[in-house]
Amino acid sequence: MKAGTITVPDTKRERCVILGEYIIDNEATVRSTAKVYGISKSTVHQDVTVRLAKVDPHLAGKVKEVLQKNKDERHIRGGLATKLKYQNGSK
Repeated sequence: MKAGTITVPDTKRERCVILGEYIIDNEATVRSTAKVYGISKSTVHQDVTVRLAKVDPHLAGKVKEVLQKNKDERHIRGGLATKLKYQNGSK
Protein backbone atom coordinates (compact mmCIF):
# COMPACT_ATOMS: atom_id res chain seq x y z
CA MET A 1 0.00 0.00 0.00
CA LYS A 2 1.44 3.40 -0.99
CA ALA A 3 0.34 6.45 0.97
CA GLY A 4 1.87 9.83 1.64
CA THR A 5 5.57 9.91 0.89
CA ILE A 6 6.57 6.57 2.41
CA THR A 7 5.37 3.06 1.58
CA VAL A 8 3.24 1.59 4.35
CA PRO A 9 3.19 -2.21 4.75
CA ASP A 10 -0.12 -3.99 4.27
CA THR A 11 0.03 -5.93 7.52
CA LYS A 12 -0.89 -4.19 10.76
CA ARG A 13 1.89 -6.01 12.56
CA GLU A 14 4.64 -4.62 10.31
CA ARG A 15 3.01 -1.20 10.12
CA CYS A 16 2.88 -0.69 13.89
CA VAL A 17 6.59 -1.55 14.24
CA ILE A 18 7.58 0.82 11.42
CA LEU A 19 5.46 3.64 12.84
CA GLY A 20 6.90 3.06 16.31
CA GLU A 21 10.46 3.15 15.03
CA TYR A 22 9.74 6.35 13.09
CA ILE A 23 8.31 8.06 16.19
CA ILE A 24 11.34 7.08 18.27
CA ASP A 25 13.96 7.96 15.63
CA ASN A 26 12.45 11.36 14.87
CA GLU A 27 10.83 12.12 18.25
CA ALA A 28 7.77 12.65 16.09
CA THR A 29 4.21 13.38 17.10
CA VAL A 30 1.27 11.19 16.10
CA ARG A 31 0.10 13.99 13.82
CA SER A 32 3.43 14.39 12.00
CA THR A 33 3.82 10.62 11.65
CA ALA A 34 0.34 10.33 10.15
CA LYS A 35 1.15 13.08 7.68
CA VAL A 36 4.42 11.46 6.57
CA TYR A 37 2.81 8.04 6.06
CA GLY A 38 -0.46 9.38 4.64
CA ILE A 39 -2.68 7.58 7.13
CA SER A 40 -5.06 8.90 9.78
CA LYS A 41 -3.96 10.07 13.22
CA SER A 42 -6.39 7.56 14.72
CA THR A 43 -4.70 4.69 12.89
CA VAL A 44 -1.23 5.79 13.98
CA HIS A 45 -2.35 6.17 17.59
CA GLN A 46 -4.10 2.78 17.61
CA ASP A 47 -1.05 1.12 16.04
CA VAL A 48 1.55 2.55 18.42
CA THR A 49 -0.44 2.33 21.65
CA VAL A 50 -2.54 -0.83 21.39
CA ARG A 51 -1.16 -3.06 18.62
CA LEU A 52 2.52 -2.35 19.20
CA ALA A 53 2.23 -3.34 22.87
CA LYS A 54 1.16 -6.82 21.75
CA VAL A 55 3.79 -7.12 19.00
CA ASP A 56 6.85 -5.58 20.69
CA PRO A 57 6.35 -4.44 24.31
CA HIS A 58 9.89 -3.03 24.59
CA LEU A 59 9.46 -0.81 21.53
CA ALA A 60 5.99 0.19 22.75
CA GLY A 61 7.53 1.40 26.01
CA LYS A 62 9.99 3.62 24.15
CA VAL A 63 7.21 5.02 21.97
CA LYS A 64 5.13 5.73 25.07
CA GLU A 65 8.01 7.78 26.51
CA VAL A 66 8.27 9.89 23.33
CA LEU A 67 4.51 10.42 23.20
CA GLN A 68 4.46 11.43 26.88
CA LYS A 69 7.30 13.90 26.27
CA ASN A 70 5.34 15.39 23.37
CA LYS A 71 2.25 15.62 25.55
CA ASP A 72 4.20 17.32 28.34
CA GLU A 73 5.59 19.90 25.90
CA ARG A 74 2.52 20.63 23.80
CA HIS A 75 1.31 23.58 25.86
CA ILE A 76 4.71 25.21 25.42
CA ARG A 77 4.67 24.68 21.64
CA GLY A 78 1.16 26.10 21.45
CA GLY A 79 2.20 29.18 23.39
CA LEU A 80 5.19 29.74 21.12
CA ALA A 81 3.01 29.40 18.03
CA THR A 82 0.57 31.96 19.40
CA LYS A 83 3.42 34.31 20.29
CA LEU A 84 4.83 34.10 16.75
CA LYS A 85 1.38 34.60 15.27
CA TYR A 86 0.91 37.92 17.04
CA GLN A 87 4.49 39.07 16.55
CA ASN A 88 4.05 38.69 12.81
CA GLY A 89 0.88 40.80 12.85
CA SER A 90 -1.52 37.96 12.01
CA LYS A 91 -4.81 37.59 13.86
